[in-house]
Amino acid sequence: MVSGQVELELVKECDAQTLSIKFKGKAEVLWTERHGQTTVVYHSKNKYFSIKHHFFTDKDKSECDDRERLQVGDNPSFDNNVLPPGIHIYPFTFQFPMQHTPSSFHANTGKIVYLLEAKLSRSMRIPKKDTTKLNYVTQDTMDNNPELRVPQHETKDKKLKLLNSGTVSMDVDIDKVGYYQGESIQVFATIQNNSSRDIRPKFCLYSKQSFFARGKRRLLTKDLVKEVGEPILPSSSKKVTQLVSIPSDMEPSIHNCDILRVEHRLRVYLDIKYASDPKIKLPIVILRAQPVCGNAPPPAASDFGVGAYGNAQPPIYCPMPYAPQGPQYIPPQPGATTPLSAPAVNPSDPPPPYTAYGLYPTLPQYDTKP
Repeated sequence: MVSGQVELELVKECDAQTLSIKFKGKAEVLWTERHGQTTVVYHSKNKYFSIKHHFFTDKDKSECDDRERLQVGDNPSFDNNVLPPGIHIYPFTFQFPMQHTPSSFHANTGKIVYLLEAKLSRSMRIPKKDTTKLNYVTQDTMDNNPELRVPQHETKDKKLKLLNSGTVSMDVDIDKVGYYQGESIQVFATIQNNSSRDIRPKFCLYSKQSFFARGKRRLLTKDLVKEVGEPILPSSSKKVTQLVSIPSDMEPSIHNCDILRVEHRLRVYLDIKYASDPKIKLPIVILRAQPVCGNAPPPAASDFGVGAYGNAQPPIYCPMPYAPQGPQYIPPQPGATTPLSAPAVNPSDPPPPYTAYGLYPTLPQYDTKP
């Protein structure tokens, strides 16, 4: 649930045509490439939803039916959308559609954004707009995705040539696929050094950001966490246990967007002088750290696997205080210096249902503008 209010402050009487608020979510990627003397623009966009609600509209040029219009009471000052000076407050409540929408994301090449856009239209005037971005988090858990608990195991053997001789091998195990922000990956490795040189095990957690447009893929990789183990002497073997800590602010994985993906890998490799390093790469899924909320409902069960990870379940939220009511009008107070305060609320009240007070259209009635 997204609840809030639009606050309209007028210094003089205003003849308004419409006042509306739009709730929308979209993903977009954009980059350019040079091919000889030509610059090619790669652009793609996914629109997840766009829900528009009118607080009031021009009675002669209505943009919505009577069911969507929010009446303002019996005050004659509001006839024909003529608003007196002062502060006018219009509360609203939206619900995120039950779609498989990914978490918010922002990078130079692409973004996933959710926002609220309020718009006031007046005759012969440029419309006034204000926008607020929302940080939407897909609340997925290990319990909802049993595939994220599956242990991983890989082996690698390499025969050394040229300036080195002999062979090296390693067996690597980790206990699962999915990890929360702030957790540590415990890596177990058995390393056999039958070569003529010292070798040193190294561990790297890195990200792969993929952006897709016009049949083209742009890939950006970045090393995030690096760890180095103790050297292993020639003709010896060693069992290594290494902790790779995941930062609490690391960007989570995004696997459920058609034009943008954020993936993570754990790379375990042996650093050998004068030779290419044998390496093992294991897929890692980073989940958002679970919120601490006393009254949050239990997470919904999911039958999605790793391949569809990130599909949004009904969000887990802390009950927010909210007192739904009609639009308020606060006349100007000469000499007043105190800021406007929000209406009193009862903290024990749950968020109102999406259809409460008939303020908003049902989910299928999306605005179809691009």
